[in-house]
Amino acid sequence: MNLKTALRFSLVPLLVAFAAIDAAANTAIKPEPREANWVKRHEGFVEIAKQGNVDVLFIGDSITDAWRREEKGGKKVWDAHFAPLKAANFGISGDRTQHVLWRLQNGELDGIKPKAVVMMIGTNNTGFERDGKTPRNTPAEIAEGVAAIIKHLRAKQPQAKILLLAVFPRAEKPDHPQRKQVNEVNALIKNLHDGKNVHFLDIGGKFLAADGTLPKDIMPDFLHPQEKGYEIWANAIKEPLAKLLK
Repeated sequence: MNLKTALRFSLVPLLVAFAAIDAAANTAIKPEPREANWVKRHEGFVEIAKQGNVDVLFIGDSITDAWRREEKGGKKVWDAHFAPLKAANFGISGDRTQHVLWRLQNGELDGIKPKAVVMMIGTNNTGFERDGKTPRNTPAEIAEGVAAIIKHLRAKQPQAKILLLAVFPRAEKPDHPQRKQVNEVNALIKNLHDGKNVHFLDIGGKFLAADGTLPKDIMPDFLHPQEKGYEIWANAIKEPLAKLLK
């Protein structure tokens, strides 16, 4: 064995070790619960799942959660477009990929066999913690978290077609660092599309003005849609979702 080959083989254990360290450091793929009130909401979703009769399952964070909000939310739009489809909303405000992963691994998929899953998650993994200094996750880590959820969904609900939505644009200006981070996440998770079981769809551009800014009448805080934004969302996925339900 020559020196070059010997060095290559001697480095293998180190490379494996570093890969394990990197994986362990990625909080986006480590299932994790949150506080007591969050657990109660999760338990409510578990009870809904036990009752069955869900053909379309929405999974996500506050943006999905607010489909049920009547004032400046998506309740009216939901009732018109998705309630007739036997849809259930399993979105919880503040969730990150690791929280959704924990929920799905702990009962929220037991008792139901949805025909389709509409999923959008990852925006809360971007940016910084509340101290304004500690970064949350990199785009690659977030994409790995999304992939982990998809993998679990496919294993637990193989009959379900997954409509994986690109993370919606956030921040008013297109050059905002968090907007750019979201764009990087979307560029990675689009590769999860296989055209058979997982269908990636980016509708973010429908929320934006011609100059790339995010209008206040669609997302007043430049993150959460109000009713107009939910109407845009519903209209954008209506036909793709109908195809998956056939």
